[in-house]
Amino acid sequence: MGMSVKVVTGWLAGCCLLAVSAWAETTEGKSPAYAVVEDATERVMEVVTEAQTYVDQDPERYYGEIQVILDPVIDFRGFSRSVMGPYASSERYRSLDEAGRAQLRGQLDRFSEVMRVGLVRTYGKGLLAFGSSRIEVVQPEQDDTAAPRVSVRQLIYSDEPEPYVVLYQMGRNKSDEWKLRNVIIESVNLGEIYRNQFEAAARKHEGDLDIVIDNWSTVEVDPESEVSNS
Repeated sequence: MGMSVKVVTGWLAGCCLLAVSAWAETTEGKSPAYAVVEDATERVMEVVTEAQTYVDQDPERYYGEIQVILDPVIDFRGFSRSVMGPYASSERYRSLDEAGRAQLRGQLDRFSEVMRVGLVRTYGKGLLAFGSSRIEVVQPEQDDTAAPRVSVRQLIYSDEPEPYVVLYQMGRNKSDEWKLRNVIIESVNLGEIYRNQFEAAARKHEGDLDIVIDNWSTVEVDPESEVSNS
């Protein structure tokens, strides 16, 4: 490839997180989840375009604007709990005494905040570098209006011959709002990558989740190396 895959992946994941980061009214004749992704993409690209004029002098403004868009629609807590895997499972929670449960709830709260900040900063940087690329959201062939979970397919065009394929795994919450639950980039499941990272760190530190959270770094995923190793 002519571009750094890690940089491109950071940008792609940024698009994945950001492009669904708004609530939109369902457009007639369109899938509700598709409409959310399509309509929000335009808003996000406007933020990125405007940021080119000030981000070097005021990067915190840029990250703040991204965060405002992301917070209402991404299930950071659910995503973080999934990343923690068996360490935050219902079975483990039930096995703990009250003090242990309180500690685990606090760890999940803290890790959710770490993931929230880390994802925005990691992918926001990548998004700035490639914000002028063409993005196409693929309308689903079947009616998914009543579905509780939907995968929205997106094509992101760069200088490469073929577009990058991104899947947004979205689900409805109790208020019937769409929330982003996970992202798959070129067959690489980001949730699984981060879960493997968390479990490896937890084994290294003998299950001390506080150390894992204190030292957590949101990695940029290289889809080519992950696919070749799978």
